[in-house]
Amino acid sequence: MAKSANSSWWQHGIAYQIYVRSWRDSDGDGIGDLAGVGQRLDYLESLGVDAIWLSPTMPSPDTDWGYDVADYCAVHPDLGTSSDLDRLILEAGEHNIAVFLDIVPNHTSSQHRWFLDALSGPNAKYRDYYIWADPKPDGSPPNNWTNYPGDPAWTFDEKSGQYYLHSFLPSQPDLNWRNEAVHREFDQILNYWFERGIAGFRIDSANALYKDALLRDDPPADPEATAKGEEAVIYSTRGPEAHQVYQHWRQIADSYEPGRVLLGEAWETDYERLAGWYGRDSPELHMDFNLPFILAPLRARELASVVEATLAALPPDATPVWTASNHDMGRLASRWCQGDRRAVKTALVLLATLPGTVVLYQGDELGLTDVDVPAAQRRDQMSLAMPDQPSRDRCRTPMPWSREPDAGFTDGPGIPWLPLGSHDTVNVEDEAADPHSTLNFWRTLAALRSTHRLGAGGPATTLLLDDQVWCYRVGGTITMLNLSAEPSTRSLQGNAAHPVLAATDPAWQRSEVVDEVELGPWQALVVEVPRDGR
Repeated sequence: MAKSANSSWWQHGIAYQIYVRSWRDSDGDGIGDLAGVGQRLDYLESLGVDAIWLSPTMPSPDTDWGYDVADYCAVHPDLGTSSDLDRLILEAGEHNIAVFLDIVPNHTSSQHRWFLDALSGPNAKYRDYYIWADPKPDGSPPNNWTNYPGDPAWTFDEKSGQYYLHSFLPSQPDLNWRNEAVHREFDQILNYWFERGIAGFRIDSANALYKDALLRDDPPADPEATAKGEEAVIYSTRGPEAHQVYQHWRQIADSYEPGRVLLGEAWETDYERLAGWYGRDSPELHMDFNLPFILAPLRARELASVVEATLAALPPDATPVWTASNHDMGRLASRWCQGDRRAVKTALVLLATLPGTVVLYQGDELGLTDVDVPAAQRRDQMSLAMPDQPSRDRCRTPMPWSREPDAGFTDGPGIPWLPLGSHDTVNVEDEAADPHSTLNFWRTLAALRSTHRLGAGGPATTLLLDDQVWCYRVGGTITMLNLSAEPSTRSLQGNAAHPVLAATDPAWQRSEVVDEVELGPWQALVVEVPRDGR
């Protein structure tokens, strides 16, 4: 592992999420694997990537595609072996790329040996690793808590006459973090992977570990809060005791040389709660994903408000995280940009110029869109349990490496585990050959970011904001985004020449801007601040 949490790379880095099953199939079975990740390290290096976050790699029956872990200290046989992972860590380090794993501390698979033992009865060794409760007098669940699909969060075990809690699918029983033995198990798990060279963890459902000890009912949903995307829960998640867990994990991570990094998925719409996971009195997570940012529309006022509120809430020297895509939410080219390739480039400018760490989801750099997966080919059981929501399969389809029939994803004979998208129009090979492609534009942005010419040197300070345009300064650069379908002309409010660093319109390249900027629909421009600071 070449990078260190004690250095500054993660405070200004580029991380890249790889959905391993859909990255590159090295053995022809139709499923991407760890060896396939290793085959594309040169490509990742060309993207300016500092770290890769691998979607779950641990053994799992895959009712939630790895987020139902059956063994925390092994590798899923579909994806390879522990030796394959060791080799990837070593080879990625040679490319100066750190490797992060997904870890799921809130729940296990119902096939984990702990839960299989727990099912044997109330006196089982691992019974108290999970949350069990007696029925109400009428036999109904202990309280009104619901799981993520919206069903009751309790499943009845006829053998013992008790219910067990599952915040997600019934095949994902919640762990009991009030049991100190669970803490000791995860200490061992963290140390196991850190000693193998893993640079850090992305922590799934990081704010969900503790539930109300009295199992009180959640109050009725607040319609106004629900409309804002806030969870209408009080007692079934977000127990404050989780902060002590991450304070301890941070001590473990910092005890290594080089230090390891903790990246949380604590889904918070409240900025103060979001900031709290970084630690108030003692350090906790190094970084936490920004839910308000990914949920915001690609509009000037809304995004400026999120960025301003985030930077105001975070503790001093904390590292914000900006991402607009992932395996759950959908790809930015579809969610934010509705497939408009001009808007994709502008969205990438936004990500590249904000202070903090950028996380791209595989294919963002191509402008890859979601795929309309036919119902008969959908694989995600969580989505099947939520028929009123878009299937998450849409953003988990294979990476298009070329326009060949198999998209360069697999050499066969296996059929790709999910259908390919429009790889004849969007693929790595064609975009690499086009100097004006989205891919090569991202490479330009990443190169500028790696030299700290983008996104470094201070917070984002808004210079101009209206319904159409957002213009802000970070350090020695000024970024102007036209986040609308109409052309715009705005002033930089000065008369000095600003050298252009990057622009979505190639006509701006190798030029200078004095005062007025004319941007077409969904265009962006990044200029240097003149030496006199104006």
